Amino acid sequence: MQLPALPDGLTLERTGACATVTLHRADGRNALSAEIMRGLRDVALWLKTDIETHVVVLHGAPVFSAGADLKDPDMRTDHLDKLSQRQALLLGPDMCAAWEALEQVTIAAIEGYCLGGGLALAVACDWRVCADDAALRLPEVPLGINMSWQANPRITALVGPARAKEIIILGEDVMATTAHDWGLVDRLTAPGTSLQVAGELAAKVADLPPLPVRMTKQAINAHAYALNYAASFMDREQYALLAGSEENKAAIRKFFDRSK
Repeated sequence: MQLPALPDGLTLERTGACATVTLHRADGRNALSAEIMRGLRDVALWLKTDIETHVVVLHGAPVFSAGADLKDPDMRTDHLDKLSQRQALLLGPDMCAAWEALEQVTIAAIEGYCLGGGLALAVACDWRVCADDAALRLPEVPLGINMSWQANPRITALVGPARAKEIIILGEDVMATTAHDWGLVDRLTAPGTSLQVAGELAAKVADLPPLPVRMTKQAINAHAYALNYAASFMDREQYALLAGSEENKAAIRKFFDRSK
């Protein structure tokens, strides 16, 4: 399988058994446009076929991601008929599922902030290495929409139901130290060093026999995530119902009024 052409702002580098996928859009916010999401999905699908790579680091520079790019017209689906809208809304969950499905160990290296869809992508990875001054947040519910991309059960598996409800429902910043205490991130690092620390962790994995590593990851995920699909398969329908609703519009107006 040939490596797909990647969009501007997304790169793949391989050194030995380690691969690094870097998101570096020119705006410095690394918002997830439709094009970038397709690239992230496709590079994960390609890596799944690559038996030379045994560990993958996903990194955003200078910040991990501001979440879905709401300025991208290709992200709008409210003008589509229901069948076309439902198909278009597969992109986010398909991207996250492609990363979760990798048999290689995956490590998200987080700097600055990790918001919305960016956090949904990070929790689809096996481990999260996070700068200790970073902030993580899911703004969806306060903006009148649901947290989708099948992230709810993944977050619940990491932090438990009570803390998952706090993170998802309140939509407030969770600072890196709290996220670490709760189990949402796995390593804290000095600012600017998450990629280095993730690389050191990746090197340890790459030095292990690859076949039992892959088998062990697969077995643990099969147990931990057995009910994930049952808990989240209606994400798209919930989003289609809520996006553009009066509640959603009022919440966005309130957000911008507060910002002013």
